[in-house]
Amino acid sequence: MSNDEFRAALSRLAAGVVLITAHDPDSGAHGEAVGMTATAFVSVSLDPPLVMVSVRNDSRMDDLLAQQPLWAVSVLSEAQRHIAGRFAMKGRISDRLLFEDIPHTIGEATGAPLVDGALANLECRTEQRVTAGDHTLVIGRVLTATTPAEDDGPLSYFRGKYRHLG
Repeated sequence: MSNDEFRAALSRLAAGVVLITAHDPDSGAHGEAVGMTATAFVSVSLDPPLVMVSVRNDSRMDDLLAQQPLWAVSVLSEAQRHIAGRFAMKGRISDRLLFEDIPHTIGEATGAPLVDGALANLECRTEQRVTAGDHTLVIGRVLTATTPAEDDGPLSYFRGKYRHLG
């Protein structure tokens, strides 16, 4: 099986879109917020409350989460497609500039940005990291969970594009 065949088969699985964020205390005088769009994010356990995100090995987020155990998740709505696209770009500008015009608050439990208007926001602490091929599975205990927005539908990803459910 080729990589293209594998990608084509799995592109038929619809996925929700989230923004994973963390605070990098070693970047700049006051640290820097870091973000990454993810579609490989799932609930793992109710008791204890665990979630998992898959991050590409040696990416900035992988390197940061290897050092920083606190991170957050914003479940993006359909209206937040621009946020997903912005944090999915390769060779992008600094994350500080990417966050500049995105309304957000700083999570009390993690110090990580929580996107305003997201369908849900979770703050997490890493419990386990598992290397899996060219990615690392980061399993986090959910410390806080809020559902600030209810009117919008979820942002989904299917066949390589952001989609509207309905």
